[in-house]
Amino acid sequence: MNEMTSTEEAAPEMVTATETETELIEKSSEVYDEEEDEKIHSQSQKKPVVAVLEAKSLPDIISAYLNYPDAAEEDLKKWETSYQKLSTAHKALLPHYPKKFQSLRRCVSMNSHFITNMLQAFEPPLDLSKYMSQRKTRVLSIEELQRMEGYDHSLKNYSADTRINNKTCEFYGGQFSVSLSSHDFLDSSLQTHVPLVDVDKVRWVMRNIVRDWGAEGQTTRDECYKPILEELDSLFPDRQKESTPPACLVPGAGLGRLALEISRLGFRSVGNEISYYMMICSNFILNYTQVLDEWTVYPWIYTNCNSLSENDQLRPVSIPDIHPASAGVTEGFSICCGDFLEVLFNESSHAGMWDAVVTCFFIDTTRNIIEYIETISKVVKDGGVWINLGPLCYHFADIPGLENEMSIELSLEDVKRVASHYGFEIEKERTIDTTYCANPRSMQKNRYYSVFWTMRKKCAT
Repeated sequence: MNEMTSTEEAAPEMVTATETETELIEKSSEVYDEEEDEKIHSQSQKKPVVAVLEAKSLPDIISAYLNYPDAAEEDLKKWETSYQKLSTAHKALLPHYPKKFQSLRRCVSMNSHFITNMLQAFEPPLDLSKYMSQRKTRVLSIEELQRMEGYDHSLKNYSADTRINNKTCEFYGGQFSVSLSSHDFLDSSLQTHVPLVDVDKVRWVMRNIVRDWGAEGQTTRDECYKPILEELDSLFPDRQKESTPPACLVPGAGLGRLALEISRLGFRSVGNEISYYMMICSNFILNYTQVLDEWTVYPWIYTNCNSLSENDQLRPVSIPDIHPASAGVTEGFSICCGDFLEVLFNESSHAGMWDAVVTCFFIDTTRNIIEYIETISKVVKDGGVWINLGPLCYHFADIPGLENEMSIELSLEDVKRVASHYGFEIEKERTIDTTYCANPRSMQKNRYYSVFWTMRKKCAT
């Protein structure tokens, strides 16, 4: 589901882990399979050396978030410069443009407000300041953001004691749990240079927020998530009667909405996400949201192309459209940091642990899709199901400068042939016309011809 990939980004070990692993799964009066729970979570622990290496990427990610207003201001200045180059007669045709630039700056300020509160709530797995070099480009401090025009909310205190609901969604994936009383990693003097590719990642997250957590994204969610949820509901009709809820794994969980909806259906839902850009944001929305529509963001301000009107470009989006802590999730709902192949599920102890694996806009995000299929076949129980929805827009295909890197790009026919080799039988298959993270009011509509299937893993003879 996460369409943003990077060869540079590595996911650190964990966001928050204030409880023991065995506390993450349902503890009710019914039978509790503690041994199965321990199997699910124990292999998410990695060697400390690996965790430290992964954590070193966090300063760049945090710098990219903190640099958001500076990067936006650079774009605004370019637009203003272009406007000033117009002749007097042509400027007279666009008298509203100076006011538009002011409005854009207010939108940037509101987005910065959301980002700053999000980072205030983030508890890094390690003391990051020692991994951060002296900044090479200026970024705005929290105090500066507070003084920006349009910044009309005070920063909130997001200590561990003030978290709305520790049980909404646990974030785990490592052995480190360092609680920093002061967010030294937010010190602007320690921020690093932010390349354009990382600026784009922050903006990509802002657009994904609409897809997963805005009312405006409901149409896209109905296209992409609803078929999956309906299929799970029909395949496990007696799940409420079972002593232990069926376990569903969601690789590429992105900002977490699909994994949340699966949990609401009565599944023990575990998302997996490699991108810490996504993880920082999903943790904030899932665990720190206090009320419905608490935040206002402006996700469509980054381009002037294909806008029907300025009002469409400048329109606000309120998030979240559902209060996660009141959504009725099943205990055990969690999201684990790390690469699907390398961090979590390459150990033999994970074999046959999941009743269902759900992949949404995910299987084309790897260099070797065969590895994905093989790994999914290993972790699904005999008789379990793999539900998939998405296109085959292989992310590493035809990237300039990466001509010597591997990118295996199979046709749908070959994908199904490989899946059959690893023990899957197709039960249902159809194509669905979908969008992905698109501005619904844009003149340009990016549609994907997505394949939806349900495959069942054959039982061993």
